[in-house]
Amino acid sequence: MELKRVVVTGLGALTPIGNNIEEYWNGLINGVSGAAPITRFDASKFKTRFACELKNFEVTDFINRKDARKMDRFTQYAMVAADEAVLNSKLDLEKVDKDRVGVIWGAGVGGLETFQNEVLNFAKGDGTPKFNPFFIPKMIPDIAPGYISIKYGFRGPNFTTVSACASSANAIIDALNYIRLGYADVMVTGGSEAAVIESGMAGFNAMHALSTRNDDPKTASRPFDKGREGFVLGEGAGALILEEYEHAMARGAKIYAEVGGGGLSADAHHITAPHPEGLGAKLVMLNCIRDAGLKPEDVDAINMHGTSTPLGDIAESKAIKAVFGDHAYKININSTKSMTGHLLGAAGAIEAIASILAINNGIVPPTINHFEDDDDIDSKLNFTFNKPQKRDIKVAMSNTFGFGGHNACVLFKKFD
Repeated sequence: MELKRVVVTGLGALTPIGNNIEEYWNGLINGVSGAAPITRFDASKFKTRFACELKNFEVTDFINRKDARKMDRFTQYAMVAADEAVLNSKLDLEKVDKDRVGVIWGAGVGGLETFQNEVLNFAKGDGTPKFNPFFIPKMIPDIAPGYISIKYGFRGPNFTTVSACASSANAIIDALNYIRLGYADVMVTGGSEAAVIESGMAGFNAMHALSTRNDDPKTASRPFDKGREGFVLGEGAGALILEEYEHAMARGAKIYAEVGGGGLSADAHHITAPHPEGLGAKLVMLNCIRDAGLKPEDVDAINMHGTSTPLGDIAESKAIKAVFGDHAYKININSTKSMTGHLLGAAGAIEAIASILAINNGIVPPTINHFEDDDDIDSKLNFTFNKPQKRDIKVAMSNTFGFGGHNACVLFKKFD
């Protein structure tokens, strides 16, 4: 069976460094840090008192108040990003066959804030269960693609992928496969997360996963730097419109990139720590390159998972050297998490978008906050430290790994 070609025809982003695609890209190439003291709640008693929150965002600018109250913030973010992507794609909603347009969305946690608030409210009461009737629909991770499909009437495949921080990369790969196997013409895909709340911060603090650099939040996310000591929690959403090539050409769509392939693997090692030699990361990149029908030396740029954790950055760097050999030193490597923080289930989507925009603009965004080399990480690799670099990028990859040992890698090709 000959697989159909799949291209990207629409993008949408809601991030800590920009509330739309244009703002997001400007933030990336200018090396803007989204980290700042938490404003959503009193974090004075927490080990970590900062995060990468959205800035200047009011949901009622996009969704009416009545509808917004029925949604957890992760769903609100999904709706905003998906709307930008659909508009950006210029799909004719009157002509497109909505039976063949689907939504596959990623969320690692889902409605954590809804769950937290409902349980706290119950604990304050007299023991009588008095839960909001929207408690369950607001909380479940699959509600986001449900809302998106309802808004536009898209009746194709519709579900959520949950693989921790790899969730939205998994969603993109699933969407890719539904189109290239002929089950859909268009897919709305991506992911969203809204875990910058008390339980989210406390939970990751208890695991010693977060940076505690409270005196200097903006430099706290420092992937591959000797002084890194944890990731910075972020929030937001990223959305992509994937479309069958002939379908896109027939309507004269703008094509941002071709989706070359996707890879999946498992570390099969530990629930939170990566394999020390990066075996799962190595396998997922090899699987992705093979799926795209390419060779390692075809790859020009990699947006690494690069969370700024002591173990993760070392393991991923080793994996890149194992996969690419001498060619590893010719690749522009970066971690946009140094600017956005870690958006958990939405990370794969916004980082895939960063890779696509890098291809389109011929610029690799920097890995900011590098101060000192780590002896355990090969400093001869080009991590694109502190400044963006111009480059003609024909092939870019985006790595995303999740607790549980879930690994996903997506490859994009320049469209000529």
